[in-house]
Amino acid sequence: MASEFVFHGGLVFTGSGAPLEGHAVIVRDGRIASVVPESELDLESFPESSRVDLDGALLSPGFQDAHIHPVGGGIELLQCNLTDAEDAAQAAALIRAYAEANPEEEWILGGGWSMDHFDGGNPPRGLLDEATGGRPVLLQSRDHHSTWASTAAIERAGITAETPDPEDGRIVRESDGFPAGTFHEGAGDLFAGVRPATSGDLAYQGLLRAQDELIALGITGWQDAMVGADSGGIADPLAAYERAAAEGRLLVHVVGAQWWTRDGGIDQVARMTERRERAAAAHPDRRIDLGTTKIMVDGVAENQTAAMLTPYRDGAGHDTCNHGLSFIEPAKLREYVAALDASGQQVHMHALGDRAVREALDALQAARDANGETDGRHHLAHLQIVAADDTARFAPLDAVANIQALWATHEDQLDDLTLPFLQDGQVDRQYPFGDLVREGARLAAGSDWPVSTADPLAAIHVAVNRAYPGSERPPLGGAHQRLDLETALAAYTSGSAYVNRRDDDTGSIRAGYLANLVVIEPNPFRLATPDLHRARVTSTWIEGRLVHDAAAIAATPAASDTHRKESR
Repeated sequence: MASEFVFHGGLVFTGSGAPLEGHAVIVRDGRIASVVPESELDLESFPESSRVDLDGALLSPGFQDAHIHPVGGGIELLQCNLTDAEDAAQAAALIRAYAEANPEEEWILGGGWSMDHFDGGNPPRGLLDEATGGRPVLLQSRDHHSTWASTAAIERAGITAETPDPEDGRIVRESDGFPAGTFHEGAGDLFAGVRPATSGDLAYQGLLRAQDELIALGITGWQDAMVGADSGGIADPLAAYERAAAEGRLLVHVVGAQWWTRDGGIDQVARMTERRERAAAAHPDRRIDLGTTKIMVDGVAENQTAAMLTPYRDGAGHDTCNHGLSFIEPAKLREYVAALDASGQQVHMHALGDRAVREALDALQAARDANGETDGRHHLAHLQIVAADDTARFAPLDAVANIQALWATHEDQLDDLTLPFLQDGQVDRQYPFGDLVREGARLAAGSDWPVSTADPLAAIHVAVNRAYPGSERPPLGGAHQRLDLETALAAYTSGSAYVNRRDDDTGSIRAGYLANLVVIEPNPFRLATPDLHRARVTSTWIEGRLVHDAAAIAATPAASDTHRKESR
């Protein structure tokens, strides 16, 4: 690979604003040397092998995913993977096929099932019993907020009709009280004592598989939304990252959001700060950074655990007593966030319901009152429902809106399992990205993969259209919640780089920055808005090295498309 080469012949999106026309990007020794008008460039001074003719494509900074679970996603690809199922029957067929292909596995593990494929979002244990011949089975839902268990798994865990629901979860029950097979939120932890642990080698192979998948989508860095803890039988992924870095196989840069244990105390702040400092000393290149803490403020709306200001309704449209769950008492949340902010830790909060968003913003206000302005770069992820009064609070608090734009569309899980149980008018408050931008909020973007596809271009299509490709439903929340293409691309590049504290050398195309780049075609700026989904990443470059070439893969006889395009 030449140490110097030039991209020319296409538009250049620099990380914000309109793309540059008639400009070339010169890369030298892994970094961007300059961005110059092509009219001032002597292409003949570069060897032919050093010229990259974009042929009308778009050159962009590499994408950064600000909320993702790569190790778990990679492991699911290697286990019983249900993400391709389009209904309950296909899910059962995939489980049966996996069981038949792996007769030596005592436990069947995996995930990716979709709630909207089952009545009430609750798959039954009997389907697993029939498909696997009575083996113990534990499968995570696509959003990882629910666990589907077979009868054998339930019995091995000692769960009975008398087992109470945990404070942070719910067991779906049959008429006699025995578990029906679905365990929401913290109820899934009832299997922690019997579920086989993930081996370190499987976690490592999952990371490498995930890295391949994500690089092919143009992702050159990410924030892993859960390190420092075990979840759903998956061990802390940090060891896999450390091994990959030591072996020179970690190509991307990773921010690990250390998991805040919801029933733990404030002593976690000191432990996280110490771990951050150790990582900084071990990785002066910032390949692995642990300067973030992840706090789950609430659950999800489709199983009615998202924390809401107003009550959920029942199937007949009547108000219930359920306002969802706040996993951490608000006064404690304010205390913890203020302490983390004072320690220099960034706070990454899962806040999905409007009450959770308000509690998270209140916590950031408490931190501001206690510590003054800091460079915390704290962010709230998901933001499914935000009260109108709260959209204006983001910018003054320097709170970043970490959006999962792929979900901002009418689709079955939202329309069947969520909207009918919310109050009138709350459809208009779903994912209010347009309102946030108009109020001056800074955006970052992520996928929450394996909850849904990690493809940034698929998410950008929805962000701009507020509808999935080919949808005949109206834009979710109204056309005024759409983002323009420049803003959506910026969220996935410079916006996420800002959240990842890598905006000093990534996320933009400018002199001195790392040559982490993607080539996209057809050029999305030359496509009609409804056709944005046609755009694909054709090559990915990390530190000036070509790490993914779609044309070369397509020319390989064994090549196949392994990248899923699905909605939450």
